Amino acid sequence: MNLERIHNIYFVGIGGIGMSAIANYFKSNGKNVAGYDKVSTKITKSLQQMGIEVHFEDSVNLIPSEFKDNEHTLVVYTPAIPKNNAEFNYFLENKFVVLKRSEILGEITENTFCLAVAGTHGKTTTSTILGHILKESGINATSFLGGISENYKSNLILGGSEIAVVEADEFDRSFLKLSPNIACITSMDADHLDIYGEKTELEKSFKDFADKVSDTLIIRKGLPLKGITYGINEDADYDAKNLRIEEGAYIFDVQTPSETIENIKINLPGKHNVLNAVAALAMANIFGVSLQVIAKALLTFKGIERRFSYKIKRENLVLIDDYAHHPTEINAVVDSVREMYPTKKIVGIFQPHLYSRTRDFIDDFATSLSRFDTLILLDIYPARELPIDGVTSAWLLDKITIEDKQISSKENLVENILKIDSEVIVVIGAGDIGELVEVIKNALSHEN
Repeated sequence: MNLERIHNIYFVGIGGIGMSAIANYFKSNGKNVAGYDKVSTKITKSLQQMGIEVHFEDSVNLIPSEFKDNEHTLVVYTPAIPKNNAEFNYFLENKFVVLKRSEILGEITENTFCLAVAGTHGKTTTSTILGHILKESGINATSFLGGISENYKSNLILGGSEIAVVEADEFDRSFLKLSPNIACITSMDADHLDIYGEKTELEKSFKDFADKVSDTLIIRKGLPLKGITYGINEDADYDAKNLRIEEGAYIFDVQTPSETIENIKINLPGKHNVLNAVAALAMANIFGVSLQVIAKALLTFKGIERRFSYKIKRENLVLIDDYAHHPTEINAVVDSVREMYPTKKIVGIFQPHLYSRTRDFIDDFATSLSRFDTLILLDIYPARELPIDGVTSAWLLDKITIEDKQISSKENLVENILKIDSEVIVVIGAGDIGELVEVIKNALSHEN
């Protein structure tokens, strides 16, 4: 496909985190961009501010007329849309070129030097740190991210067309559309079993991805793959040592295959973020950036929205927002909070994401959520799924072992939070709970 010759690009599901980065990229490169999503969000508003036309009703009549020309319009869709979407089916029936998000990302990056970050956890943070390191190093890369970088207030770091950083998503085997030169695999925990069925199928998919890497594969020490390893005190090829916390920041040394750098500092909580930083460091170093330049770039990395984001940080009140939606991620968040606030009572507010994920990991969810002192559960966020009989938040609540637990509607959530006496509140989940965080923040600020 010759993207140079296509002028109109229409997105079905334009508000998704990965979709919106590509829409932004094409708009920034002079293309005519428009799209549909089912709800207006902060992301869709930012796209509209760029001059991208977005509507929120699935209606062929609302597609702007210039995008109904099948010779000069490319259509990009997200697999999260329902198969009966009217606009999607209109484009199929009228013989438009219709590509999945992963396919267009593969097209964009096919002729670039591609640095790809894969893994069931950690890929957004690792790829965003890597994009920031390259930007700060003066390397003209374009980074497509799965979260909003606090440094750039965007999920796209715009640069040239010769080097790309991409978050390689295992959902729907999307990452097999990429052509990575240097890649990292952070983790291969069971997830997306609605797509894969068995954990072994997911692992096979990661092995297929590893086989596509043309130059260097970097892996978390302990994964059943061959590559350059990274870890913490594990005799890995890139090994973090002498970890310590000073004023909420991690400081550590890194031993590489050829040298050691001391006193690297990151302003992110949690050992999992040390691992993410070491993974990004290894990728940048193998690409050719010196350890000294990488260490300087890490000092200015501010984090990612909804990744352990402090919304309130005062002596007597802390509100943290995080995207965690898998038991492993919830455990990482709880570990980080307990590390930062070892003596304080911690309230968790969790919105489960997907009926199938809740069913597949019900006991693991119950164990990780029982680590909070107090828990408020919202109903399951369905995303792309229909309800599954018997799979409810009430079922999950029943398995959680702490006594101080309840289910709340979104409408009564703020009222229920204000009734709880706690200095540390953690909001977690990948659904629309992120849209409620500002409301919770405002209510708590007013109350205090």
